[in-house]
Amino acid sequence: MACFLVPVGEAIVTTVAQKVIAKKEKNAGSAGRGTVRGKWSQRLGWLNNMLWGGSFLLCLEHIWHGEIVPWWPFLTAMKNPEDTRVMAHEIATYGVTMAVAITIIWAVICMVAELRARAQAKKPAAESGGA
Repeated sequence: MACFLVPVGEAIVTTVAQKVIAKKEKNAGSAGRGTVRGKWSQRLGWLNNMLWGGSFLLCLEHIWHGEIVPWWPFLTAMKNPEDTRVMAHEIATYGVTMAVAITIIWAVICMVAELRARAQAKKPAAESGGA
């Protein structure tokens, strides 16, 4: 019913964090601490794209099924207290699970990107050292 609100909330927080980090990276002129290549603002952009994109598609699905309407209270589950309780449970279980899963997948993507960047950084040094 409204499970997409948790990833939207996370997306809002990470979007603000991305803007702040991008500003700091621009001022410092560095690629970010602890990374070989790629800025953390870029990597947070990946997470934001995953969160905003998934939330948007899920919101469309809820509109399609009539769970979100263009008039107050917007969420049809808020008309009835019993439905509101079910909606809150769905947000707490499915919404949190989706947000955590997306964040874990993003962390794995970042780890793979970091390992590949480090391997590429070592590759030219190994090739030139053997000649």
